[in-house]
Amino acid sequence: MLLCITMLFCFFSFLFSCHSFFPQMFLVALSFAYFAKALSGSYMKSTITQLERRFDIPSYLIGVIDGSFEIGNLLVIAFVSYFGAKLHRPKIIAVGCVLMSIGTFIIALPHFIIGSYEYETSVRVIVNSTLNPSPCQVGSSSNLTQGCVQTISVVGPVFGYLLGSLCAKIYVDIGFVKMETITITPADARWVGAWWLGYLIAGVITLLSAIPFWFLPRSLPMSGARSPEKCTPEQTSFIKDSPLLKHKYTEDEHTSFIEMAKDFIPALRALLGHPVYLIYLCVTIIQLNSLIGMVTYKPKYIEQHFRQSASKANFLMGVINIPAVALGMFSGGLLMKRLKLNVMGAARFAFGTSLIGYILSLFFFAMSCENAKVAGVTLSYNSTDTISYDKHSVFASCNSYCSCSASDWDPVCGENSITYLSPCLAGCTSSAGSGKNTVFSNCSCVGVAGNLTANTGQCLHKDDCDRMFPYFLALSVITSFIISLGGTPGYMLLIRCIKPQLKSLALGFHALATRTLAGIPAPIYFGAIIDTTCLKWGEKRCGGIGDKHLHIYLLIAYLGLTLSLRTISFIVCIPGFILLSRQLKEEERNAIHGALANGGAELEALRKEEFVISNSSDNSTDRETRL
Repeated sequence: MLLCITMLFCFFSFLFSCHSFFPQMFLVALSFAYFAKALSGSYMKSTITQLERRFDIPSYLIGVIDGSFEIGNLLVIAFVSYFGAKLHRPKIIAVGCVLMSIGTFIIALPHFIIGSYEYETSVRVIVNSTLNPSPCQVGSSSNLTQGCVQTISVVGPVFGYLLGSLCAKIYVDIGFVKMETITITPADARWVGAWWLGYLIAGVITLLSAIPFWFLPRSLPMSGARSPEKCTPEQTSFIKDSPLLKHKYTEDEHTSFIEMAKDFIPALRALLGHPVYLIYLCVTIIQLNSLIGMVTYKPKYIEQHFRQSASKANFLMGVINIPAVALGMFSGGLLMKRLKLNVMGAARFAFGTSLIGYILSLFFFAMSCENAKVAGVTLSYNSTDTISYDKHSVFASCNSYCSCSASDWDPVCGENSITYLSPCLAGCTSSAGSGKNTVFSNCSCVGVAGNLTANTGQCLHKDDCDRMFPYFLALSVITSFIISLGGTPGYMLLIRCIKPQLKSLALGFHALATRTLAGIPAPIYFGAIIDTTCLKWGEKRCGGIGDKHLHIYLLIAYLGLTLSLRTISFIVCIPGFILLSRQLKEEERNAIHGALANGGAELEALRKEEFVISNSSDNSTDRETRL
């Protein structure tokens, strides 16, 4: 790897020796950095269920881990957005990429410093053994044993979720254990994929993305074919020797930190005193809470509610949902350009698309699956009524003579299509076969005449889910596309309603606020609410509750919280439209007064010019008369 990095350094040194490549290479390098960042962030979300199972932790704690991805940004983002324009931006980006790469490697570190993953199982894994222990041990005790740049940044999550799908198919301890001893499959609720492998890949990609920035200059050279007068103020701030840049900091100019910071507080005060900006900030924070919480736990929702594997859930997120979002953002930009929307038009367009997506999302409540049939958890042992989970309800007369543990999670599927928490709790007294092909027999709790057998793993009961799942995917794609249509107009609303000199700070503070009040807390409280839907918790070997094995009412908790937040955001939009309308009317009046004032000045100038011409004409006539 070090050899590859050294070769890349040599390559970029040679490539950047020609200054004409600077603008193009900066765009390529920045796009790759955005891609690496988006890939890492999306891969983090794709490993949520894997981490829960591997480390026996609840969803709210996973939310803390996911939210911590944004904490590093909080410390520097506002200052970087303000001072970055005055310092060597390419090198600042390079340092950020290196730090992000180091952080990604650290996330994978626990896999290499703790023991192998162990899951509860009664299945015999020694193929050449003739001893088949009885699951039901009578009288014995049981032992307790988890743009171009924006486009690329949208493409990054596609590859992040696809990488998550690939790694979820690979067993967590691949290369450290013999795979023939593994008795579970990726469809099993106890399966943990190679979550650490994706972080290593993402870390390498992020590290490589930092290399080009070390060879870029502080400012881009001015192209001879394009005059500075034709550039926007944003473009001229990054063009070397631009005459339009009023406050220019050259590499030879030593400007003190205090001198650059003296205008920061007044600028921040002016920004926070802007009512439209504050309303916009509140609306986006609320909607991002809904969006981040929904996206973070959507793979888990697909796994738990529709009983799909983690690999398939991540694959569908990457191949179906994310491209729909990218297409929506791109189409929204085209529509805004085609319709020539002004500020109010952009605001109405963004609000309308969000409202349509909200209405369509209500149909998700109709796309539900039947609860899993688990004896002693969702069904009583006689299967006649539904019960709430009680630790003692898993015991019945059919397994009373067995010394079973109520905390075990080693599910088997009986011939009666009911899942039992373990072969022991199913009353099975013997088994045949080994590994994934183990069949338990003489299961007194199964109760099917002439056939008292059970197989490893949960009963799938996927008939109703398989019928409903395609409709869920189709509606998910449509709503994602429609909501994303308003992304670009909404972003342009932020740009256009702020004075040019405050745009950079406005964007930085917006990013800071959304990360603080949405990116960090949303995964935490979404996870905490999802935890309340768990009926069967695992138990850690060191004590305390562990991973969740069975959820109920997940649809109501997950979708209900998502749509409730969006409802609140629509209410906050009402005063926002009122304030925006007043601001636009005031700007229009000021523009009219300014035009009238400028018109009077121009008229006076024309009169003076006519007077000068008239005098010059009279003087020339006098000279001709004298001649």
